Amino acid sequence: MKHIGLGSIAMLLSFLLSACGGAAAPAAVPTTEPAAPTAAPAPTAASAAAPTAAPAPTAAPAAATQAPAPTALCGLGNGKAASGEPIVVGGIVGATGPDNWSSGAKSATAYFKCLNANGGINGRPVNYLVEDDKWNPEQAALVAAKLVKDDKVVAMVGNTSFVECGANRQLYEQEDLMVIAAVGVPRECFEQKNYVPTNAGPRVSTLGAAQYAFQKYGAKRQVCIATNVPNAGTWTCEGIEAWGKGAGVEVKSIYIDPGALDATSVVLEAAAWKPDAVLTSLPAGVATPIFKAAQDQDLREKFHWLGPTSIYDLKFPAAIGDYWDGYVDAQIELNATDSSGPDNTAWRKIMDTYGDPSDPRDTFSQAGYLAAKIFSQTLLKLDPAKIDRQSVTAALRQVKQYKSDLMCGEWYVSPGDRQNANHAGRMASIKGGKWVTVADCFETQDIDLKAIRELEAKEGLVSK
Repeated sequence: MKHIGLGSIAMLLSFLLSACGGAAAPAAVPTTEPAAPTAAPAPTAASAAAPTAAPAPTAAPAAATQAPAPTALCGLGNGKAASGEPIVVGGIVGATGPDNWSSGAKSATAYFKCLNANGGINGRPVNYLVEDDKWNPEQAALVAAKLVKDDKVVAMVGNTSFVECGANRQLYEQEDLMVIAAVGVPRECFEQKNYVPTNAGPRVSTLGAAQYAFQKYGAKRQVCIATNVPNAGTWTCEGIEAWGKGAGVEVKSIYIDPGALDATSVVLEAAAWKPDAVLTSLPAGVATPIFKAAQDQDLREKFHWLGPTSIYDLKFPAAIGDYWDGYVDAQIELNATDSSGPDNTAWRKIMDTYGDPSDPRDTFSQAGYLAAKIFSQTLLKLDPAKIDRQSVTAALRQVKQYKSDLMCGEWYVSPGDRQNANHAGRMASIKGGKWVTVADCFETQDIDLKAIRELEAKEGLVSK
């Protein structure tokens, strides 16, 4: 099996953008916090590395923690701008280059603006510094070193990157710095003690789709189509194959080189195997030509067509066209973007009040909100005068049984090297030109989750 390097990854995302008709936008750029919680900030243009402007320290932080108002949208909910000594927090995203993966950091930026306008962390504002790794492992290492060693961040929040999980593992462990990431993609994001994503990842999400195909449609022959990027696409389909052996499901994996995609050949190879279901474990933009090629062959009703969260894109139904209406299912790692739970409602309100109108309102944005909220709520329990990297790391390591309507299960920071607290999801289908939730929460059956579930029970990481 041929593997591809960073150059082909860049080609993948370039192709993704051309398929979606989008262009890379700047990374999340914070602006000065509004003085009142209902004031929307004026949008500004700057680079990804520009920090969130925190108020100059004019007063010492409170000596003790304060209880947030019962209806607080964020922070203390008191409508008072935080003016104490800033708490410096970092974030790394793949923003410029072939694609813009800053949605999570943009959401975290909006959350921290709301936090700072509502008392901050017991009087101390968060100064959120977002760096762009430009889809380059070496750049990822450089910006991480800057944030960790020069800027002295107490933690990372909202990270979303294809390359930085692996590039910075040693640094994070040596410096004992925690990363509450928005979105993890490759395997390295889920197998280290200092890096904790809020999402489930492509392997778990695609497996959820495979299970649904088996249980809903009786699909006993399934094709998994993914990129041949090691520890990403290959890791995903290998998980489906392992599950299939135990479930009595035959699985054929087709790995594509996105830099030289022949969608028709891929579709014909899948069809020749005569599957019951086809899993398109690809970004939405790369999956689009696969669906177009399948339409050319009129394969809509020959097999069931499914995918992971990556195709749960609000623009995807229009991108693949009316031909597919009622024929595509996706597993979603977080709740539907139009759901009415308290966290999803708060996320939308924060984005509308403190975000930019152009900021995405998608699953990755929900994940950034979660990362920022988990971090902030943890720090609100600490003595504000004693907050530093050591105290923050210690506090975040204690997070467990965290509940949110955005997630099916409880979230936690594992004491071990496996971080996959989010391992259940819902199903959505394209109906009437939009995504509609069709199945509520169910657990995925990845054999690699066995040890995680045992640890959850042993350590009390989730409620019994």
